[in-house]
Amino acid sequence: MAEVGLASRQLFAKYQALVSSGLITASEFEESVARAERKSRHLEDVLVDEFHVSLSRIGEVLGQYFRVPYEPFDGERPKVNINVAMVNREFCRVNTWVPVVVSNSEVKIITTDPERVKAARLVSNIFTKRTIHYAVTTEREFFRTLDQVFGAGVEAFADSGEDVGDYLKALDATAVEDLVEDEIGIDNADNTLVRFVNKVIMDAYRQGASDIHIEPYPGKAKTHIRFRLDGELQLYSEVPSSFRNALVARLKIMCDLDISERRKPQDGKIKFRRFGPADIELRVATIPSAGDVEDVVMRILSSGEPMPLDKLGLSEHNLALLKNNVLNKPYGLFLVCGPTGSGKTTTLHSVLGQLNQPGTKIWTAEDPVEITQKGLRQVQVNVKAGLTFAVAMRAFLRADPDIIMVGEMRDEETASTGIEASLTGHLVMATLHTNSAPESIVRLLDMGMDPFNFSDAILGILAQRLARRLCERCKTSHPISETELRSLVLEYAQDLRHTEEWSADPNAAAKALVQDWIRQFGDEQGHLHLPDAVGCAVCNGSGYKGRVGLHELLIGTDLVKKTIQERSRVAVLLASALAGGMRTLKQDGIEKVLMGLTDMQQVRSVCIK
Repeated sequence: MAEVGLASRQLFAKYQALVSSGLITASEFEESVARAERKSRHLEDVLVDEFHVSLSRIGEVLGQYFRVPYEPFDGERPKVNINVAMVNREFCRVNTWVPVVVSNSEVKIITTDPERVKAARLVSNIFTKRTIHYAVTTEREFFRTLDQVFGAGVEAFADSGEDVGDYLKALDATAVEDLVEDEIGIDNADNTLVRFVNKVIMDAYRQGASDIHIEPYPGKAKTHIRFRLDGELQLYSEVPSSFRNALVARLKIMCDLDISERRKPQDGKIKFRRFGPADIELRVATIPSAGDVEDVVMRILSSGEPMPLDKLGLSEHNLALLKNNVLNKPYGLFLVCGPTGSGKTTTLHSVLGQLNQPGTKIWTAEDPVEITQKGLRQVQVNVKAGLTFAVAMRAFLRADPDIIMVGEMRDEETASTGIEASLTGHLVMATLHTNSAPESIVRLLDMGMDPFNFSDAILGILAQRLARRLCERCKTSHPISETELRSLVLEYAQDLRHTEEWSADPNAAAKALVQDWIRQFGDEQGHLHLPDAVGCAVCNGSGYKGRVGLHELLIGTDLVKKTIQERSRVAVLLASALAGGMRTLKQDGIEKVLMGLTDMQQVRSVCIK
């Protein structure tokens, strides 16, 4: 990105609009300008990273300043066919504009400075006899759009047309093995291995992968590189065995690990901006595996802004329960549970975004801090330095909090401190690694929590899973058959058979359930449909694109509190929760199947019952 230049009055004029809009104070703006000049960083980077101004708000202010629409980055944007001489990635990067819509009659241009681009008249001279529409975007979103239109943004191989196979062919096994013993050589040499590693990371980021798995095998077997896309691992490339040690050594050096230590696990972080053009952070774990090889797993940290609460995919029923029984309470305990990678932190930050007001003090302890919000005081847990979740919690209680968020309740001390805080006038939120909402209660009681204090503190527990979402471009549907409807009703009612309504008259309850489905999800003729996965170019033939959340919200009703005090079994807790309006993960999933968001195969794959 371009560096800050104090001579450019327009650069500061357009960002000064942030002050007049009330996003930051005049003193904060002056401090951000000074920091940008001192650190040779773009002013936007300083505003986002150090003053926590959201990109979307910056974009809206820029749109008002230039009097053109603000265009945020759209990951689902259809591929544009430019096919115009001279218009390539480097040309658009230098001139800071990129076409995102090109037709015979009109062109849509995204830029960071519409006035300068219009004055240069390059666009009008290239796209003659067409209506030109301009939109403004932020610096970061411009470069993401540039990568999206022209491919990965690693300058060393941008616009080259080469794929990962071309780099593997170019690697020389002997030369690469020689580099393993030479840290300086791997770290600084402009060689094919370095470019190959950068390309793997950039391709994973561009494809929306959550994890990169480097999986070497003993002997002459090839090393597999797999990406986790929408929750499932997909093979990206196979690397010859002669490169595996150098590949792992390169990754270790990028995150400052000991390349000579191959006998025990190590973990670290990669700030990819040091090595490539994109501002990506990866959490890295190396694990020795059979055959004297090492696996490497890299989690791409989804740093960014919180998702609005109404965009989480909560059903109307669950969203109303959450707002009425948790968000409007001044104190208490709210837990989000589920396996790793199920979106627990995203959900908590969405809830905090709803509660984040100027008059509220919010402390968070996280590991790592992935999502940032202006107004939150966020603490990065550092176990090696002695800063654990429990230590952070005790410190927060001395720092006049209104709301406390803890990344994970993993031990008795953290859990007991959280319950204590919730009983002394604080709203406490945390995540928990459990399978369901009722099981979370049993887990905490087994950890030694006092059932009476716990029952007094609990506001609600939200269990969640992520199922693969059907591709909106190619999905189809078919009218539901009698057999399919009967099967859905049986699965939905699996946990309801012991409730008063279903045990009294199962047939009447089933008919009422079907009528309720028709009213909510039926078409104009009153027919229900089931969606089908098809497959197209957008979803790489899989039929799925993105993920949808399935939720199970247990509210701390009087009946639930009573069963907690009695240390009841999970089955009794489940019955009490269902009586209080809870819908299980499977039930929520079935409703989202009837809405056409996913299919039963995906729901069954993430729900035990």
